[in-house]
Amino acid sequence: MPTSWQDTVIDDIHAGKRIGDQYIVDMIRDAVLSQRLPPGTRLPEATLGEIFGVSRSVVRKALTRLVADHVVVQQPNQVARVASPDIEETKEIFAARRLVEGEVAALLAGKLSPAQHKELQRIIAEEHDAHQQGDEARRVKCSLAVHRYLADQSPNRVLGGMLADLILRTSIVIALYKRAGMEACYLDHDHADLLNLLESGSPQQACDRMRQHLSDLEALLDLRPQEGRIDLAAILGGVA
Repeated sequence: MPTSWQDTVIDDIHAGKRIGDQYIVDMIRDAVLSQRLPPGTRLPEATLGEIFGVSRSVVRKALTRLVADHVVVQQPNQVARVASPDIEETKEIFAARRLVEGEVAALLAGKLSPAQHKELQRIIAEEHDAHQQGDEARRVKCSLAVHRYLADQSPNRVLGGMLADLILRTSIVIALYKRAGMEACYLDHDHADLLNLLESGSPQQACDRMRQHLSDLEALLDLRPQEGRIDLAAILGGVA
């Protein structure tokens, strides 16, 4: 495991990875998705350039892409920040995700292939194991993987793309508004119940259960913004 951000970058270079704007986009997006990079975090170009060992022009290109993906916000002549949606936007994001992911669940209900069912079963089992062991980072990763897999497998590719975007934006608002100690998107047995309905339930049952799952998650949020000092090098360098 890397002990510093320099080790992370050096290891990736040795592995043949190109340290360009796509690399930076992937690192920041992953840190946001896993809720290691909280909403409102400042992302100075100079700091990111030092962390990744690239020019500010490369960093600027990455930030422009992240702004387009709603991960980062940036006003003219101001430092970019991780998006920090307000309460109204948070409700709108959840409402949109209920509509989209409910429809994706309906489209998949009763149509999962054995391979798709096996993969979802594997992810959910790993999520449960991580929860039992108190491995929060791995559990969050698995929780996200369940929903991202559904987005990837959506019979309607447009809805799948919309869902992938909404999963990322939902992760941001959960990180912003979750109560202290809350286990994001871990509602006991919910994912297993969803899988059962995707396997043998009706489209309407799967849709309704998915929407209830998301409503239950939204109900757990504490709508009070949190602030704190963030160490970009530690977060993006993989330091625990």
